[in-house]
Amino acid sequence: MTGVAARDPDEFSAGKWPDWSFWKDQPDSPGAYGRSRVIVTTATALASLTLIARAEDIAHAPGPRLLTWLAIGLVACYGIGCMLAPWYGPVALRRRRVAIVAVLFLLGAAPAVLLASPHHLTDLTFALSIGLMLLPLRHALLLGLATVLGQIVWMRLAEGEIAWAQVALLVGVTAALGTVFALNFTIGHLRAAREQVRRLAVHQERERVARDMHDVLGHSLSTMTVKLGLTRRILESSGDVALAVGQVTELENMARTALSDVRATISNYRTLSLDSELAGARMALRAAGVRADLPAATDAVRAELDEVFGYVVREAVTNVLRHSDAERCTVRVGPDRVEITDNGGSTGEASAGNGLTGLTERLAAVSGTLEHGPAPGGGFRVVARGPAPASDPAPAQKAEPS
Repeated sequence: MTGVAARDPDEFSAGKWPDWSFWKDQPDSPGAYGRSRVIVTTATALASLTLIARAEDIAHAPGPRLLTWLAIGLVACYGIGCMLAPWYGPVALRRRRVAIVAVLFLLGAAPAVLLASPHHLTDLTFALSIGLMLLPLRHALLLGLATVLGQIVWMRLAEGEIAWAQVALLVGVTAALGTVFALNFTIGHLRAAREQVRRLAVHQERERVARDMHDVLGHSLSTMTVKLGLTRRILESSGDVALAVGQVTELENMARTALSDVRATISNYRTLSLDSELAGARMALRAAGVRADLPAATDAVRAELDEVFGYVVREAVTNVLRHSDAERCTVRVGPDRVEITDNGGSTGEASAGNGLTGLTERLAAVSGTLEHGPAPGGGFRVVARGPAPASDPAPAQKAEPS
């Protein structure tokens, strides 16, 4: 049986509670969110000023003065509540939101009940607007429908006719205020999404620089360490200054190259090729006394995989220099694969390092895969595979161990 897919948390739903969390204090840009709250609260406050006219009508209406003043007091409390609700309601818990809407409805409907006037139910437009802001849309619409039907039925029963102008005012003002809330809700979430995208972009760039710096400096420093050790042994054993100077010259050139790579990495202009990495691997392995069995040409490798395979060779050879006592290192390449094998002892550090994790991420970016682990017959093996060509229906053949 096919399972029902889980609903996307960002997908609109009439039964979903409005998320106004972006109105909470944000350290990045508090001004934008503060302005949204001021706009919504000001719109509600201006609309609530119409309640002053309602209080004046109640004051001039005939009836017991105590009842009149009680109704005016309720209207005043209702107006104050309508102005405070947009400020505090959106960041309140769900039960408090329900309580806020319920209290506003009681305060808004009480004058109509006390004065037995269904026309006063038109003032509930502000409570309905707050309901649209704080409650799930399904519940708010049902509440609005019940209010409109209640006013129509009460007018028909009490007066024998329906004042459609009052009903239209109830619906129109509610829709207008609800639109203001919806626009601010949408704008606020767009601002929050923009901030999140900006943070993600910074995080991704930081990860890119860290990964590239690891690849650049890890290989360069490992090779320079090996060559420094060789230079020291030359001076200690034979004292051949000319040979030692040659090693130091190579070290100087490597340092310049590493510095250029660091600058290019930071600027995101660094390019790398499989040929250049194989040349660097040959020099580093020779300096470490490791016999290198490398391909003479890389023409068979697909162009879109050349750079990422260069990173694979660089990292794998660096691990051979740092974590292995290998005497031989073999590199084999194909159109969509590269394999690096050594005959040394593999270590957990080599298999779980940040470098191989970074390679996995690089290959995933080109829909490739990385395998690493003990090689058949001993040693350690790293195999990187790119995606099979679209025109080639046959799956990639598994590499035979060297």
